[in-house]
Amino acid sequence: MPDDRHRMQNLQETSYNLRLATQPPRERLALITLCLAVLVAQVDTAVANLAVVPIGSAFQARAGALQWVIDSYNLVYAVLLLTGGLLADLWGRRRMFMIGVGIFTLASLVCAFAPSVTVLIAGRAVTGLGAALMIPASLAIIRVTWTDPARRGRTLGIWAACNGLAMAIGATLGGVLIHHFGWRSIFLVVIPLGLIAMVLAPLSIRETSDPQGRDFDVTAQILGALAIAGLAFAAIEFHEAPLMGGAAFAVALIALVLFLKVESRRGATALVPLDLFRSRIFASALTATAAMTFGMYGALFLMPMTWQATGRFDATGAGLALMPMALVFVATSPFSGGLATRFGNRPLATGGVGIIASGLALIALSADASSILGAEIGLALTGLGMGFATGPLTGAAVGAVPAARSGTASALLNVARMIGASMGVALLGAIHAMAGVGTIGLRAAMLTGAGVQICAVVLAWRAWRWAEQA
Repeated sequence: MPDDRHRMQNLQETSYNLRLATQPPRERLALITLCLAVLVAQVDTAVANLAVVPIGSAFQARAGALQWVIDSYNLVYAVLLLTGGLLADLWGRRRMFMIGVGIFTLASLVCAFAPSVTVLIAGRAVTGLGAALMIPASLAIIRVTWTDPARRGRTLGIWAACNGLAMAIGATLGGVLIHHFGWRSIFLVVIPLGLIAMVLAPLSIRETSDPQGRDFDVTAQILGALAIAGLAFAAIEFHEAPLMGGAAFAVALIALVLFLKVESRRGATALVPLDLFRSRIFASALTATAAMTFGMYGALFLMPMTWQATGRFDATGAGLALMPMALVFVATSPFSGGLATRFGNRPLATGGVGIIASGLALIALSADASSILGAEIGLALTGLGMGFATGPLTGAAVGAVPAARSGTASALLNVARMIGASMGVALLGAIHAMAGVGTIGLRAAMLTGAGVQICAVVLAWRAWRWAEQA
């Protein structure tokens, strides 16, 4: 009799979860909620870069302090990604998503009314904490809510398109706000979006968690944070203080080695279970993601700088000239899930990264051309490749691991994205400087970026194919 009751309870719970998962209106509302959070984070990042000069004028701040207005967010976000992913799995994905959105919104309010640059830097750091909690949680929610791979792929395509939309509107919106309302307005604009996301979350997202015997491993948290912080700090300081950057990189390597030793001893209860990387699909998706952001962020960093240094465009013109990448990305991403369902994640993801390589190569070859047509086509190809690849890579990574590990997998994917972006800016920036500022340096950097994409495509394709054939 108890067994029958237990079976009946399980059947009722299963039936309830199935009904919940197949409610289109609720799913649509959940997707809107998650997309709002992505827009909040990405728009805030995009517009903050535009406000550095007026912030410096307002506070009479030095260049070093202004750099940390941007980097305090990036550093805290990077350091706490793994923690955010683990907490989502342990304590509830919706709960951590809402806490992250709440922290992000409150910190944005602090930034808007900051009385000094020190308070502004602290507010930006807390904003990074909010992002580190809500972004991994949002991907984990997609993994456990959309259980069908085809529907999850379409959802991830739309989710990824929001990143492109933020890139497309961020610069324009930031410029308008700063011009008409001052720099403080760029932090106020995200607050209504954050509040809407917090109201919608309990209405549209069901709570899930999967502790599975894991706990908050303090030693692994510290070592993982040191490894990621050292790497991020090395990338930040590489140009201005190479010795300090090199020392930070050495600390990161030592911390990584110790982290791997600790995690191998803990096995399945580790902060980052190393058996996740036994999945070649998961490892391939992370490799391709890091390569993709390596080239993309390198191009976004170097192209406007080169255009302005050579007198081709001012800051506004350079921002507008970058638009083809974002617009094509936005237009393509929503269709990536359907294409992945038809052709498979592997050809779409690796093919997308290959298209990015062709875009970077075209930018390199047309670097000193009198017309910017070649560069614009190259940017469009880069956006096309990102649109094809981002959703399938994300879907492959979170789909290759058990749902119980979705928070950790999402955090690792974002760590790979962050490492690729940081290394792209640092290494391609160094190549640009060594080859010679201007079009010669841009050509050398973009060709290097294209080469990295091609190497990643070959490695990911082979490992992915072996996994699918096994």
